[in-house]
Amino acid sequence: MLKIMNLQKKITLKHLLINNEKKIGLQFYPDKVIQALIKSMPEVKWSEKFQMVYLNNTQKNFYSILKTFKGIAWVNMKYFDLNKPVSKYGEEVKIDDLRKKYPKIPEAYFQKLELKRYAYNTAQNYSSCFDRFRRHFPSKQLMGIDESDIKNYLKGLIQLQYSDSYINVAINSIKFYYEVVEGMPNRFYSIERPVKAERLPEILSKEEVLLMINKTFNLKHQYIISLLYSSGLRRGELLNLKIKDIDSKRMTIRVNQRKGKKDRFSILSDKLLLKLRLYYKQYKPQNYLFEGKAGHSYSGSSVRQIVKTAAKAANINKEVRPHMLRHSFANHLLEAGTDLRYIQLLPGHASTRTTEVYTHVATDAFKTIKNPLDCT
Repeated sequence: MLKIMNLQKKITLKHLLINNEKKIGLQFYPDKVIQALIKSMPEVKWSEKFQMVYLNNTQKNFYSILKTFKGIAWVNMKYFDLNKPVSKYGEEVKIDDLRKKYPKIPEAYFQKLELKRYAYNTAQNYSSCFDRFRRHFPSKQLMGIDESDIKNYLKGLIQLQYSDSYINVAINSIKFYYEVVEGMPNRFYSIERPVKAERLPEILSKEEVLLMINKTFNLKHQYIISLLYSSGLRRGELLNLKIKDIDSKRMTIRVNQRKGKKDRFSILSDKLLLKLRLYYKQYKPQNYLFEGKAGHSYSGSSVRQIVKTAAKAANINKEVRPHMLRHSFANHLLEAGTDLRYIQLLPGHASTRTTEVYTHVATDAFKTIKNPLDCT
């Protein structure tokens, strides 16, 4: 019988930067055994700032820690796992234009964005924010910028009334450099983020969606709007759809490795399938379901303009974006009594919290409630 070792003692290794030198921090709850073993290790020092002991960050010291505590304590190395997935997007990134636009950013920054396969929009936002951060400290080396410098920089952004989302991206871009590029995960432990505002998704009524479809007379454009709505697709997912992803036997659409790098299936409308067959005969796409010039996929800006034009033709007096059709899909399913678990699966929500927000905008049930003013 195998003996299972119950290690109640735990040490967490953390990346520290002290006097511009990389160190290995050891964080643990007070324990006589652990303290005695740490004292037996050479060159161990105490950091008042980080409130933990540390060693020089060398391969020899790293393996010495593992050997010293083997069978005695569990060594938590999650902050040292440099191969963990960082990107949530599976798109190939081509960022040569960003290199030209932001020459002050280290080349290693762009290389990591490419290697981690960040979405182009994310790479663009990170580069823009990090370039601003870099230019804010013209006389300092990047590794010489400390936590207080960063806090003051972020405080300045708040005073300039930058949005919470911009500040969050700025923090992400800074952490990306120190944690991913320089290999020092979670260096800045106490930088606080703005509290994310809870905003309800903007929804279109079924009547408004149908008007948009019926007022669009270009067949390709009409089917793009129909598919965004009837299958709850993100704009990027629609652009990436291949002909082979449409399964008419199972009445499903396969969505391949988009956000979160996870494949999923969504539902296919019976009415739309008949129209797509007519569309296929007329347009004869070769690879992508909706092709632009030279057989390439349709552009995101074209889809945005198609939706905007359709909303205007339907006399909808608000700015309608492709993602609103996706929100409307989920909301209308909920109002029709579809189980919340299926609504989470179909749009590919990673968390039930994302799906539950639609319970706050499902208004069909409100029609059965008697208004107190009407009861007088």
